[in-house]
Amino acid sequence: MRRVVSVVSAALAALVVLGLTAGPASATPPGIPSASTAKSELAGLTVAAESHASTYDRSLFPHWITISGACDTRETVLKRDGTSVVTNSSCAATSGRWYSPYDGATWTAASDVDIDHMVPLAEAWQSGAWNWTTSRRQAFANDLSRPQLWAVTDNVNQSKGDQDPATWKPSLTSFRCTYARAWVQVKYTYGLSVDSAEKSALSSMLSAC
Repeated sequence: MRRVVSVVSAALAALVVLGLTAGPASATPPGIPSASTAKSELAGLTVAAESHASTYDRSLFPHWITISGACDTRETVLKRDGTSVVTNSSCAATSGRWYSPYDGATWTAASDVDIDHMVPLAEAWQSGAWNWTTSRRQAFANDLSRPQLWAVTDNVNQSKGDQDPATWKPSLTSFRCTYARAWVQVKYTYGLSVDSAEKSALSSMLSAC
């Protein structure tokens, strides 16, 4: 029995060294609608081909902005969605735990966590944000009131890139319903369009909720 306990302890220690822990930190962004609400919102979105891709520039969406004191948007999300988060005088997270709902991993180093825009900035641009004011694009890129900003595993965020649900879905299939609900809510709130393949993918995920 003592040997079993020792083996388990060693395994847990190895996870900590890797930046992973066994249990999830569970916070999620606000404003995620029910599946039925998301279906209604999706039905109300304009279906249109994406446009203006050649004129996209990430700097047209100012982020991360100062939210309070020394804390910018990234640091605010890390504190909001992490567990036992400790920050220094510059508001940088020095310890804590963050659960990535896209892949089910839990991290103990903030450097392993990206803040993902649920609807990527380039996707938003091509879906109507090209016609927005800079202040509206800034509000979109730093929106803490809706399910737009998510703390996720950094390389998973990088693999998602600027893709929409027609070409990228979370590897954790149990999260796909929530993913679709959040995506639709953001697009609906900001009056962004969806293309036909994107709408089909979202409909499929919502039907499985």
